[in-house]
Amino acid sequence: MWLDPQLFLGFLAAAMLITVSPGPDNLMVLGIGISRGRKNGMAFGLGCALGCISHTVLATLGISALIAASPLAFTTLKVAGGLYLVWLGIQALKSRGGAQVAQENALKDSAWRLFGKGLFANAINPKVVLFFLAFLPQFVIASHGNVALQTLQLGLIFTTQAAVLFGLLGYFSGAVGQWLNRRPRAGLWLDRIAGTIFVGLGLKLIISR
Repeated sequence: MWLDPQLFLGFLAAAMLITVSPGPDNLMVLGIGISRGRKNGMAFGLGCALGCISHTVLATLGISALIAASPLAFTTLKVAGGLYLVWLGIQALKSRGGAQVAQENALKDSAWRLFGKGLFANAINPKVVLFFLAFLPQFVIASHGNVALQTLQLGLIFTTQAAVLFGLLGYFSGAVGQWLNRRPRAGLWLDRIAGTIFVGLGLKLIISR
């Protein structure tokens, strides 16, 4: 069973906006790309993106287990996730922007080592685990069946778009980093958009139940 086209497009749009909003991962990609060159920036970015695969597996197993154990437990997870997304959205809306791209000094690290660093850092990040458990279930429709496949597809879509966007950030790091540093309010508005998405998704889930 494949995702509904409308659901796919809605999820992809939300995921892309969240990915490009200034945060530790993409600012690190830009910083490494500026100081070490586009190859190294792309390597670190791809590592960060592929680290999402571990979170996809955990979310798939966890959500499937909840569905098997109790539909009420799954509903509880979705509502708790909605509250978490609302909290994340409020934090983003309160952000004052001003994101600056620092030049990262990693002169001894090869591209493969930077890839490994990005992969490891993302894979063990508990905040990303929480985000996946909160974000993915919002797009899972239990009545459509095969919850595990739905969750897996969503996680792989998120990972793929992150790999593409982080790769592009690394490749164009010099130009993007300079543009962002000259226009700190651009980061502010990206935060506002992402925050609105988070709050909207969270409230929709909570109100509908």
